[in-house]
Amino acid sequence: MATVEDFKKVELVVARIKEVKEHPNADRLYVLQVDTGRDVRQIVAGIRKAYTPEQLINRLIVLVANMDPAVIRGETSNGMLLAASDADGMALLMPDKEMTLGSIVK
Repeated sequence: MATVEDFKKVELVVARIKEVKEHPNADRLYVLQVDTGRDVRQIVAGIRKAYTPEQLINRLIVLVANMDPAVIRGETSNGMLLAASDADGMALLMPDKEMTLGSIVK
């Protein structure tokens, strides 16, 4: 069971998707450039079946910002966006109003 202290180790921030490219080696993945307000970083996300690039550009997301980099099918991912999924599909978790980039999610 996780504790409150475990949860506090995860840095969740508001970020904006600036660029979306199809992953060259995976039909379910996008390679995204996201602005955290401190930096622009690349992440790889398995949301290609649920969203078009046009639906993602300029969208605010919640990003796990303090993950170790991971190489996913040859592309480096420097974070993870949060999404939920069920039998009907997938939904990004995002603020319900405009927020300052880098705002901490608590």
